[in-house]
Amino acid sequence: IHFYKRIYSRSMDDEKDKEYRWETGYEKTWEAIQEDKDGMLDISVQDIIQKARRKRLAERQGKTKLGMMRHLYLIIDMSECMNNQDLKPTRLHCVLKLLEGFIDEYFYLNPISQLGIITTANKRAEKVSDMTGNPRRHVEVVKGLKGKTCIGEPSLQNSLDMVIQSLRNMPPHASREVIVIMGSLTTCDPTDISKTITMASELKVRCSVINLSAEVRIYRELAVNTGGLHNVILDDLHFKDLLAQHLDPPPSAAAAESSLIRMGFPSHAGREGEGGGLGMCLCHLDTSGDESRKISTAGYLCPQCSAKYCELPVECRGCGLTLVSAPHLARSYHHLFPLPPFEEIPPESVPANQCSCSACGQSFTGTKDRCVFQCPLCHQMFCTECDLFVHETLHTCPGCAAKPARSSLPNSHPHTNGNGNGAAYNGVG
Repeated sequence: IHFYKRIYSRSMDDEKDKEYRWETGYEKTWEAIQEDKDGMLDISVQDIIQKARRKRLAERQGKTKLGMMRHLYLIIDMSECMNNQDLKPTRLHCVLKLLEGFIDEYFYLNPISQLGIITTANKRAEKVSDMTGNPRRHVEVVKGLKGKTCIGEPSLQNSLDMVIQSLRNMPPHASREVIVIMGSLTTCDPTDISKTITMASELKVRCSVINLSAEVRIYRELAVNTGGLHNVILDDLHFKDLLAQHLDPPPSAAAAESSLIRMGFPSHAGREGEGGGLGMCLCHLDTSGDESRKISTAGYLCPQCSAKYCELPVECRGCGLTLVSAPHLARSYHHLFPLPPFEEIPPESVPANQCSCSACGQSFTGTKDRCVFQCPLCHQMFCTECDLFVHETLHTCPGCAAKPARSSLPNSHPHTNGNGNGAAYNGVG
């Protein structure tokens, strides 16, 4: 037996003054759905995001071969459908704003990686930013795209051809990745797109697709055949979370051979008698504008050819040596030794002396904290947001880091990087 209950939220007099439903503005009605007293609910967008982030943390495991040096291309749809206003203020402005944060976070977590940007519109593809490791240059390019006009249809094949030509000569130890941000439901291609997808799969180019409208078969086939991910966004917060899942380096192919990579650790100009005097850095020689092209004594000198650069990491244009600093390698190191997932326990099982979060200090409440998480090493309690922050950003348990090292253990020596059999409690083991 089915029971139907009809609810009228407005009177007939109020309806006369209202517009038709299709004339009103866009509303996210699904976000208003909440749990009732009987426990019946439709999962909200926030719950979907939390579960997806929790699933990614559970999938992180140590002793996995990762591609630490990444070469990633962003393909941005600039067709006329990007003028739609289902994402405020428009799809294009929302995408570009989220990409600015993604680029900064990408280079912070992957400092020895590189990135390039390609746009597709009017059945063509254009490379607006070459493959480089300079995040500020990419952010400036993304900000400049806000003034461009969205016209025509996108071309997936032309974009993939441009990516393949650029990535096919990359060294085998570096990963080849593509993230396609597509708002259109169509693609205008000159020839058979399946041949291009096969070529990308043979070259081990991992293509992931984020659709802004709906799932399209050709985009799903691209992601499945190349080993990438395919998702459809729900709103801007879900879109931001989908971008965040591409921040961690993907697992390397099992057949990929390990290789030694030459890297240089440059010294700062003017220190220890290595100053080269006045000069211009090579990274600003091809830029236009008097503000960026300044002659100064500051900079980093390549240990092999003594070329000067104003920032790191960078690939030396004179000798091709990769120039990095020790903190850059340290930030890439934590991907190999992820923090173990915390144990989920119900709020009623929390001890009386640990009724507040060990990180933010807020008390646990039944309405806000449906689950409480406990570190398996130090047994400290954390709320949901702090648990995600510790695993995604901090990469170190605060409770474990606050405990002193157990130097009394035999054959033990303290470690702070999570490797070996050290006695320090740093949340990595």
